[in-house]
Amino acid sequence: MSADHCGSSLLRALPDDVFAIISHSLSPRDLCNLSLCCRSLYDLASSDKVWLSQCEMVGVIAGQDLVEWRNGVSSYNALCRFLVSVRPLIGIWVHQNPELGNVVYVMPGFVSVVGCRIIPQELGPLGLEDGPILWAPVFEIVSDSDGSTAFFLHGREKDTNYFYPGLLKPVDRACNVLSLEVEPQQQCCGGKLLHSKISRSDNGISKSQRLIGTHQPVVPFSRLAFGDRRKLLEVVTNLVRLKVPDTENEPLFPCLRDDEVNFQKDMVLLSERRSMLMRMYKLGEGRIDWESAPRLPSDPIWMELNKIKKTLDASGAWCGSVNGKEGHSQSTKRRTVAGYFKDSLKQILGRSGSINDRASSRNGTSSSETKYAHLHEFLRSGDTIGLSLHACTMKLSTYRAWPNMPDNRFALYKLPVRIPKAGEEYSGLWGGTFGWPPERPAEDKPGKALFFLLLSYEESEGQRLLIATKILEGTHYVLHPNGSAMFIVKVDEPSSDPFPWDTDGDSIPMEVKHSYNGEGIANGYGFRYPGAKPGSLFVIQNEVLAFIWKESRAVLTLQRLDLQELLKKGERVPTLPPVANFSYLTKSYSNVFASFSNTSYCLSSPRFV
Repeated sequence: MSADHCGSSLLRALPDDVFAIISHSLSPRDLCNLSLCCRSLYDLASSDKVWLSQCEMVGVIAGQDLVEWRNGVSSYNALCRFLVSVRPLIGIWVHQNPELGNVVYVMPGFVSVVGCRIIPQELGPLGLEDGPILWAPVFEIVSDSDGSTAFFLHGREKDTNYFYPGLLKPVDRACNVLSLEVEPQQQCCGGKLLHSKISRSDNGISKSQRLIGTHQPVVPFSRLAFGDRRKLLEVVTNLVRLKVPDTENEPLFPCLRDDEVNFQKDMVLLSERRSMLMRMYKLGEGRIDWESAPRLPSDPIWMELNKIKKTLDASGAWCGSVNGKEGHSQSTKRRTVAGYFKDSLKQILGRSGSINDRASSRNGTSSSETKYAHLHEFLRSGDTIGLSLHACTMKLSTYRAWPNMPDNRFALYKLPVRIPKAGEEYSGLWGGTFGWPPERPAEDKPGKALFFLLLSYEESEGQRLLIATKILEGTHYVLHPNGSAMFIVKVDEPSSDPFPWDTDGDSIPMEVKHSYNGEGIANGYGFRYPGAKPGSLFVIQNEVLAFIWKESRAVLTLQRLDLQELLKKGERVPTLPPVANFSYLTKSYSNVFASFSNTSYCLSSPRFV
């Protein structure tokens, strides 16, 4: 066979369908490299059939949904670009506070992914499968027509809903920390932002964080003191916010496909909503007073700092005192966006400088040797500033599948949910309530607290253990800390205890398939150090688990959960203010969402009306 037939000509001679099958063995990077070889291979590697197969391999959404999503982008290549960039975000993210549970599930929307917080709640009269679960939006990441991303934080201030647009930084493939940050950026000529490619280095700081251009060092947002980070997030969110249109009661994701009529209606609404979001992202839609502010870059999510910096530099206010008279005038004239931002930054910088100076004098060190970076050093690393979402990888220790997380980062932490397999059949997310039979509470009786547990396997002292870690509870006041082991059973040690009941709530005879010895949570040495008492775990037909404490005869009944399906049948409630809505850092043992925990406060999508 001639060399010509063994080279590119052989690939070009293949039918598109055959090459699409072959491309299953190639990665998106391989296809991009192939397209650079010559024009004919570029046309072959750019085929929609080839990139459709790549989208299917990514696995974020089902094949039938890919066709719907394709209508929102320029090509399957662009769609694959978006899917690959957001795939590591799909899953369950948590935070230690509030202790009742801070569970955010990131799931597909429409040419987007949506972060939804599960509200701690009681199980209503319709039960877990048929009753609407309450949730609130945290953020969205929407794809533009070319596959690039737009980040929107959700929040509510003074009974008004807002979007807070920002930048999604490049996502680590194995990310386990999702941080809300403020990001300085440089501008190119013409007001366009310079987006540097971010690559991790050995010390965890990217090249673009070390240098902007060739001379200006960059201070990572994480190096700022907690007070500076909090205040900076508050100031920036207050300025970039865009008021949600009054018509924003449309769904963030489609309903289940078993209702095809409503599904198609949702797809129309979702397409219109996505177009509206992208217009707001690019143009601002007049939501911010651009007329009274200084000239801003063409991208409305970033605010120009040049004039603010010049003013502060000229006045020597980078480390000035908060007690100065400037900026505290009682004038009744309405302040512009730039004026508000300037005054706010002066207060932050003054406070930051005085705090750092006091810390330096106590420790006998210069300001350059202090633990935290000065805020003015952070701001000088760019001439525009805005919100960003940073998905990175950090070394985190875990205890019984729960990450040990710092309490001063505006971040969420990913739970490692294992896929069930042989020998680990019960891995995954389970939910349920206390009581047997697992019947729905009557309408005239109070509901039962809903628990979410993450079941995982560990080996200790030669024994295989099944551990049920609590990640959410629907009580009014927390009983067990996040990360507590509700029960631990020895999967190699069968239980001889009989199951106390013969039938379920529908009087159907029970079939106990397996039972295991173990221990369940009990009162111990205070809230943080619970004890344990003997019990047994029973595996019942239809994938139902029941753990029974021997002494009290209390029973915790569980069933496997599909969060995506539950949320598509759920009801939306109002959010918290933006920063707290992303990461609630205040220590709390009660339900901070209690005012929203009934359906009279729900924002139902049209399919629920």
